[in-house]
Amino acid sequence: MYRVDSMKAEEFISHEEIMETLEYAERNKNNVELIDQILEKARKRKGLNHREASVLLVCEDEEKNKEICALAEQIKKDFYGNRIVMFAPLYLSNYCVNGCVYCPYHAKNKHIPRKKLTQEEIKREVMALQDMGHKRLALETGEDPVHNPIEYVLESIKTIYSIKHKNGAIRRVNVNIAATTVENYRKLKEAGIGTYILFQETYHKESYEKLHPTGPKHDYAYHTEAMDRAMEGGIDDVGIGVLFGLELYRYEFAGLLMHAEHLEAVHGVGPHTISVPRIRRADDIDPDAFDNGIDDDIFAKLVACIRISVPYTGMIISTRESQKCRERVLHLGVSQISGGSRTSVGGYAEEEPEDESSAQFDVSDNRTLDQVVNWLMKMDYIPSFCTACYREGRTGDRFMSLCKSGQIQNCCHPNALMTLKEYLEDYASEDTKAVGEALIQKELVNIPKEKVREIVVRNLKEIEKGNRDFRF
Repeated sequence: MYRVDSMKAEEFISHEEIMETLEYAERNKNNVELIDQILEKARKRKGLNHREASVLLVCEDEEKNKEICALAEQIKKDFYGNRIVMFAPLYLSNYCVNGCVYCPYHAKNKHIPRKKLTQEEIKREVMALQDMGHKRLALETGEDPVHNPIEYVLESIKTIYSIKHKNGAIRRVNVNIAATTVENYRKLKEAGIGTYILFQETYHKESYEKLHPTGPKHDYAYHTEAMDRAMEGGIDDVGIGVLFGLELYRYEFAGLLMHAEHLEAVHGVGPHTISVPRIRRADDIDPDAFDNGIDDDIFAKLVACIRISVPYTGMIISTRESQKCRERVLHLGVSQISGGSRTSVGGYAEEEPEDESSAQFDVSDNRTLDQVVNWLMKMDYIPSFCTACYREGRTGDRFMSLCKSGQIQNCCHPNALMTLKEYLEDYASEDTKAVGEALIQKELVNIPKEKVREIVVRNLKEIEKGNRDFRF
């Protein structure tokens, strides 16, 4: 039985409901009258349910698909403007007890070098990231209660926040670790994390259990219900996602939106972010072994339909994807991207020999952070290193109410400009700095309130003098 407000995974992610949804979408994929009704609802910026969105996803009408993409781009502008939030992953350890067949960290992989950073090594990694200009990290680690207990994660977070190197500081640590207990989520909250992120990988229970044959991750219900425990533990912001390519993308799309609907129904707050990774080549992993891969056109439409369906959520794309692909989906809804990323343990401070790679997956976009920032600005995007909402308490339902009303841009736009100015002063190449200064001057006129604009101009001058960390 499907119940959006149930606390049981198999009820709020009901297989029967998904199958009925896919049948409904298939029957109506050329129903122009219904598609127009759904698009009209989407234009109200309140989102769509999983059935409505699934019809748009399979729509075959070329003109309607153009409307879908145009609407996604406009909704993205309405909620997030032209800001793109920057982050980098930080891998602490690749020790893992699970048997996930799509991940090189799986326990049976005996030829990948196993590594775990000491606190001193973490300091070196963080300083290397600060020297690039990063202010926001996504902490990653395999699931291993012996090598990577919650105490190690908490100590690492404390270390990361403690490092003030030159003008650098990590102002926000997001955490992507295995499903855990309410008690441990409380500890993460007390440690001052930003968003707790956990990918479902696949919402198809039978496939999930085959893809996770051994280890604690095999438990579908425990994994799928993790976000409810995280919110019970006091974590305001959670991030969900699937690994596209493991199961049929239409199934995953419906399940992803049902999860978002569940969080909204039970907690009053949907997911803070949705990630859209695709399976990639890695040590001991051949993506061709999975027959549900999707091409760039389908991937782009998925992004557009997610943006229309969940307009308030941030959308994340990593360096798994190429520059060309990332540029395409930036227009359709993505609001956060990584830059200068390393997916290996200890990959920032020292470059690994190729034959000793501990990377989780191959990176497709190998550009430096400076190159990514430059590229974004030349497309008139504002690379944002802002973390103000989390440090000012604008999280959970407080962030969502501001975002849904469109008011969040009154502080996000000026905060983005001020953090970009910090980056330009401290880390940018000469060309990037020139491009950035011109962009800031052009964007100042887009701050609607004169008083706010005056404060920003004053703060920009203070940043040039060496002062840092101004925020609304």
